[in-house]
Amino acid sequence: MSFDDGPDPRGTPAVLEVLEVLGWRVTFFLLGSQVARYPDVARDIVAAGHEIGVHGYLHRNHLARGPLALRVDLERAKGLIGDVTGRAPYWFRPPYGVMSGGTMWAARRAALRPVLWTAWGRDWISAPAEAITATVLRTLRDGGTVLLHDSDCTSEPGSWRGTVRALPLLAAHVQARRWQVRTLTEHVGR
Repeated sequence: MSFDDGPDPRGTPAVLEVLEVLGWRVTFFLLGSQVARYPDVARDIVAAGHEIGVHGYLHRNHLARGPLALRVDLERAKGLIGDVTGRAPYWFRPPYGVMSGGTMWAARRAALRPVLWTAWGRDWISAPAEAITATVLRTLRDGGTVLLHDSDCTSEPGSWRGTVRALPLLAAHVQARRWQVRTLTEHVGR
């Protein structure tokens, strides 16, 4: 289970609260620009026992950026996230899931391992929890990686609320299948 686009002063605490009730530890892909704005929320993610990854400093499509700009972006985000949280990120997910040759080069230079997802909730639009859950379950298989969002900084305002309401619904399906929710490192290792 993973979340993109945070930290966010409203969405992230709400997601963290539900994750605590569920007993889940997940991976949050943080935007450096959001960490700069909300460092305490980034620290709260780590304090709650979750893993952090890099989503870039800016949420921009990598096809529109050159390799050097991407390298600066990733290194800036990785450095800031590490300094603020006290944890050096290992994982990287590009905005929109779009990778280029420059993305791969920049990630390698920044010592970040790129990862995408196998199921998503399309939760960046304001959708009911049931629709988010159904969208995730359409492609979720055992061993899959789910993408959701804990912030609306690049989404419809308040879209994180549907995500928060969808988590218990997803938990019921996960429990019925006897699956486990883990961080990426616990799931695939390093």
